[in-house]
Amino acid sequence: MAQAITDATFEEIVLKSDKPVLVDFWAAWCGPCRMVGPIIDQISTEYSGKAVVGKVDVDANQEFAAKYGVRNIPTVLVFQNGEVVGRQVGVAPKQNYTDAIDALL
Repeated sequence: MAQAITDATFEEIVLKSDKPVLVDFWAAWCGPCRMVGPIIDQISTEYSGKAVVGKVDVDANQEFAAKYGVRNIPTVLVFQNGEVVGRQVGVAPKQNYTDAIDALL
């Protein structure tokens, strides 16, 4: 399962990570988010120990969604060394997400 990330834990988990980080910004009411969610969970399992994979519920945690200009969900951001190095808005094939992580490993 992907790690739940909140505004309170975002800096520690995402920005200070020494591994690539994939963050899914989602909401419970969002249909496309429910399509992406299982893909993100699969990636979390497959990349355990190599990358950090997490999810931010934008309804409960708006600070970093606003900071990174997340206006449509699902939006998946890829971070390395605290910087955004990739962005995917909307539903995409699993390969898109894994390619983004693989490029950083």
